[in-house]
Amino acid sequence: MSGENSNLHLDGIPLDILSEVQDYLKPFRLHLVKLKEVSARLKKSMARGLGKHSHNKAAVKMLPTFVRATPDGTEKGDFLALDLGGTNFRVLHVRVLEEEQKVVKMDSQICAIPQEMMLGSGEQLFDHIAACLSEFVISRELKGQTLPLGFTFSFPCEQKEIDKSILIRWTKGFKCSGVEGKDVVMLLKDAVRRRGDYDIGSVAMVNDTVGTMMSCGYKDQSCEIGMIIGTGTNACYMEEMKNVKRVEGEDGRMCINTEWGGFGDDGSLADILTEFDVVVDKTSINPGVHTFEKMISGMYLGEIVRLLLVRLTEDELLFKGQTSEALLTPGKFETKFISEIEERDSGLENTQRILTNLGLKWNSVDSRVVRLVCDTISSRSACLCAAALATLANRIRVNRGGGQLKTTVGVDGTVYRKHPNFSEELQATVRLLAPKCDITFLVSEDGSGKGAAMVTAVAQRLALQSRLLEDSDGEDDDEEEEEEEEEEEDK
Repeated sequence: MSGENSNLHLDGIPLDILSEVQDYLKPFRLHLVKLKEVSARLKKSMARGLGKHSHNKAAVKMLPTFVRATPDGTEKGDFLALDLGGTNFRVLHVRVLEEEQKVVKMDSQICAIPQEMMLGSGEQLFDHIAACLSEFVISRELKGQTLPLGFTFSFPCEQKEIDKSILIRWTKGFKCSGVEGKDVVMLLKDAVRRRGDYDIGSVAMVNDTVGTMMSCGYKDQSCEIGMIIGTGTNACYMEEMKNVKRVEGEDGRMCINTEWGGFGDDGSLADILTEFDVVVDKTSINPGVHTFEKMISGMYLGEIVRLLLVRLTEDELLFKGQTSEALLTPGKFETKFISEIEERDSGLENTQRILTNLGLKWNSVDSRVVRLVCDTISSRSACLCAAALATLANRIRVNRGGGQLKTTVGVDGTVYRKHPNFSEELQATVRLLAPKCDITFLVSEDGSGKGAAMVTAVAQRLALQSRLLEDSDGEDDDEEEEEEEEEEEDK
């Protein structure tokens, strides 16, 4: 990426070629002043998303999750977790051990969802899920126990409560009838009830970013941000209730799912979009939305690089002006190639192997230019991500009164995990943009499984505390009534 690693890529590129290539790459290089501007714009977008009347038109949706606390280390017990986000879904049995402060995945099972079921009725889909859950409960000898369940449902939903979530629309190839506009928790419970051979306890709906934050939060109780940088990108964080205008109540905190992938959908990032970003957006399945996500996430980075390589070849700055069928085919330059090309030791060999497989005739200068292009695109991704993360950290710091903040970010996603320099550059840039925030980064282990169980465990702990509080208030009221009656009698 930038700095020392970029300089390695410049070696061996003649100055005249380098100068022309740099002209194309210049719009992707965002300096600190510009990144601070981006951060300030996201801050405004977030405020709109949190507003009672402005949230409907906000690009950054700032969805309340009804997760009101992070783990405090006292959680314990057995939980089921259900993870539905694609053509398969997972059922898990998770055990939380208080004395060892750890979350153990006891067992899991993957169940397929046939193509025709993805397009059939919602009742059929939820009956299938309930049947697989039944098989799991019986085979793991959990029958007879009524275990609470964490439900990771990775489709756009409007959450009304921790256990009430309305599906806005299906995505990812699903089109089941009778589900959009309905509460998916109720549909699951109805399906379990129809079977009648087992029961589930309370259900907590979990977004994948929240699962990431909570799976890390049990290990590190200062974790209050969850971030995913993989195929897509998103983040959540703990916000003060008094700022969440769409939900009643002023006390305490609530986790907000920012849906920051939509940042810029209102045109607020137009000045930093390049011509290549515009093409990626126009040729995507959802033009005009997820502007920020398309600049930084794994689904799109490879395509940005491919478009740049095609342009450089057409201008005879690469491959003697000769493209190949593969290079001209959208999607053929995969994002994982960027990680392989930027490997410190084997990067050049990897570059040459990838170019050969793409049917390109290359020389050593070509392979170095390709590395420079990859480095620039992934560097921009890390810097934009850092600007967004710094916005969240700075917001939490101001909410706490503006002193020095010590916090932890739970992270997941293939771009963050697999790219050789991404995490390093992201962390270095966050330090520059949020100098009063001391941030620790923790890679999540199974946010959609262990994290979902953790959300459920915390919801249970809070419900129990609330009941105990009500009981003690009730006892106080009884005592007061008795005293009043005694006074009356004395009179």
